Amino acid sequence: MLNYIIRRILVAIPTLLGITLVTFLIINLAPGDPAQFQAQGVTDPKVSARVYEELRKYYGLDKPVHVRYFEWLGRLVRLDFGNAMSADGRPVIDKIAERLWPTMSLAIISILGGLLFSIPIGIYSAARQNGLFDTVSSTVLYALYAVPSYVMAVPLILFLGVRWDLLPFQGMRSIDHDQLTPWGQFIDYAKHYALIGFCFTYGALAYDSRFVRQNMLEAIRQDYIRTARAKGVSEYGVLVRHAFRNTLIPLMTLLGLMLPDIIGGSVILEVMFNWPGMGRLFYDSMLARDYPTIMALSFISAFLVLLGTLLADLSYVLVDPRVRYD
Repeated sequence: MLNYIIRRILVAIPTLLGITLVTFLIINLAPGDPAQFQAQGVTDPKVSARVYEELRKYYGLDKPVHVRYFEWLGRLVRLDFGNAMSADGRPVIDKIAERLWPTMSLAIISILGGLLFSIPIGIYSAARQNGLFDTVSSTVLYALYAVPSYVMAVPLILFLGVRWDLLPFQGMRSIDHDQLTPWGQFIDYAKHYALIGFCFTYGALAYDSRFVRQNMLEAIRQDYIRTARAKGVSEYGVLVRHAFRNTLIPLMTLLGLMLPDIIGGSVILEVMFNWPGMGRLFYDSMLARDYPTIMALSFISAFLVLLGTLLADLSYVLVDPRVRYD
């Protein structure tokens, strides 16, 4: 097991380096830079040009791209993402730390909420294949899965947020949040999480339930299921203890990629709901050409993808004792 983990880490290191190199080159090839954006506020053309050159030297943008990349790698080894190339100039790690929980909480709600409903729906649909429940749930869930989350967000905001004023759709909490009782603060958070949480969850619910159903159907057709039924095992035991247990390995693979996928796909929704998370930070950083923040967020996303796949592979041992990593 230890040797397998070491080999995976050794493979992950050059993969991360390749991702950071490509990302660094792409953002530096994009038109505009932080100095240009900040110098635009100066009305005098001569002063603006001088400010622009001084800002380029201050941020180190006058150096060749490869020099700046290796300087960034040197800071990364010390887990130093540098300071933001924006007006505040704050350390990037502090900005990300402030935005981490809002995005992570949405990811947790999406994963747990999706699994809470998708697993029972998938198991029951497989047990009652082509029945009324299977037909109706498949139609509804396929329809939901076909609608992108940012498209679904528009009518939710328009009707539930604006026209009927039932749920808030801006930010993570209300202005008077601190003046509320602890229970009132919980309700306030729940209302703000409702719309954006649904937009994050329904797509995963639709896909996961179909995923569980398909793997359950494959497991049910196996010989060991017929043997278990012949021995008098109850239908519940056949479905849950035998068939579903053998769907856990592909499900673990899916779960290993869900967290980084949610974090990477949170940009549009967080902008639409004005959510103070990492997706909104990435969007603002792109507009400002804040290279250190963009690189830090890209690195974290890539790291989460590799970590998620590694944890998914290691979890196979927990769900299937026959799996061994030698």
